[in-house]
Amino acid sequence: MAVRLADDAVEIGPADSRSSYLNIDKLIDACKKTDARAVHPGYGFLSENADFAERLAREGILFIGPRPESMRAMGDKISSRKLMQAQGVPVVPGYNGDDQSPDRLLVEARKIGMPVLIKASAGGGGRGMRLVTEELEFLPALEAAKREALGAFGDDRVFIEKYVSAPRHIEIQVLGDANGNVISLFERECSLQRRHQKIIEESPSPALTPDLREEIAKAAVMAAQAVNYVNAGTVEFIYSDTEKSFYFLEMNTRLQVEHPVTELVTGLDLVQEQIRIAAGLPFSFEPSQIRQNGHAVEVRLYAEEPERNFMPSTGKVHLFEVPQHVRVDAGVESGDEVTIHYDPMIAKIIAHGPTRDEALDRLSHALSETILFGPGNNLDFLAAILKHPVFRSGKITTGFIPEHFPAFKKTSSPDLEELARSAAGALFYIGGRQVSETKEETSVARHGGDLLPWIQLEGFRLWN
Repeated sequence: MAVRLADDAVEIGPADSRSSYLNIDKLIDACKKTDARAVHPGYGFLSENADFAERLAREGILFIGPRPESMRAMGDKISSRKLMQAQGVPVVPGYNGDDQSPDRLLVEARKIGMPVLIKASAGGGGRGMRLVTEELEFLPALEAAKREALGAFGDDRVFIEKYVSAPRHIEIQVLGDANGNVISLFERECSLQRRHQKIIEESPSPALTPDLREEIAKAAVMAAQAVNYVNAGTVEFIYSDTEKSFYFLEMNTRLQVEHPVTELVTGLDLVQEQIRIAAGLPFSFEPSQIRQNGHAVEVRLYAEEPERNFMPSTGKVHLFEVPQHVRVDAGVESGDEVTIHYDPMIAKIIAHGPTRDEALDRLSHALSETILFGPGNNLDFLAAILKHPVFRSGKITTGFIPEHFPAFKKTSSPDLEELARSAAGALFYIGGRQVSETKEETSVARHGGDLLPWIQLEGFRLWN
């Protein structure tokens, strides 16, 4: 889909990312072939790679992102914790020392007190992270975390943090210009996660009071200023509902996947602002005039199977149709293939409304109108979350999914008749338009709760 949308395309290698999207030489070569004067790195692969930014600079190509030194300062979680502590930004109580021996780490865990989190210094996306609730679990969990961190990042260093009770994940969108000005564009709540990866994001957070919002935003700006930050970035915090306190987690030195949520509540185009900043231009807006307008919610539609512990799914996307009344940022369309390569996210679906309830209602309606025939997906799972009374109340934590959906199953197993009707519906929407419709309205195929018209194929009979 990306190639079809492009005016010019350069093949950079095979599907293996190490031979293509992570190969700096091939990307530089593609820039030269197309006379590209700037590179926007997106929000994956080399988007937070300081070496890539430096190589582009040596070739006279503009990197649309932060300075390499800022990426390095925030890319290592141990050094960034130390930096934040020095700047007075609150961090979770923990240990981030150089002594990585198991005995020393166990001693420090005892000082902190169980439960604790073991986290990879170079980690992200939940890899190299282990929750330890009892001392006997610590050393096996430490060994597993280090092994996973070494395999994923080539770095097995870890640090230990106190596990925050009733945690919520709050992040602040920041923008910095070339003149040293750093501003906050408010928060996003990202507490709805599975395997420590976000699947639903919203803004504003239902947990924050105006005073807390201002306090967290001020801490995020301090964090960005500490590394002379330029361009778009996100400062992430853990917030305790019970303690009403927040702590610095990390800074993502790039555009976030969930940036449309901020765009819908502020009316800004963050990518446009990134390009302006990289070109040395001022913001296109007056910062003091920006307000949060209404409420926005985003879901990530994945090719995965929630009923099988969110295992990724592959296969051809036979049909993918989305409603027009919400924002949809998609990476695939009908006829495309979801392979074992890259992230299994199919699309982001984002709704905006005057209030949180109205935004959630619009998003729920949009999911009910979404049609996806192909690989297994989390459409029903997302629809179930949006309707859950605890989620609707806004009283959520990062433990919401394991607590309320410990073993997700679809609402019912389809019987023979429902399967036949689903097949008829698929044929109709894929192109079997020779079928006839009746006036009767009944369930043919379920797509997140959607009701499609009754379809009857000529000569088609159901047998019990």
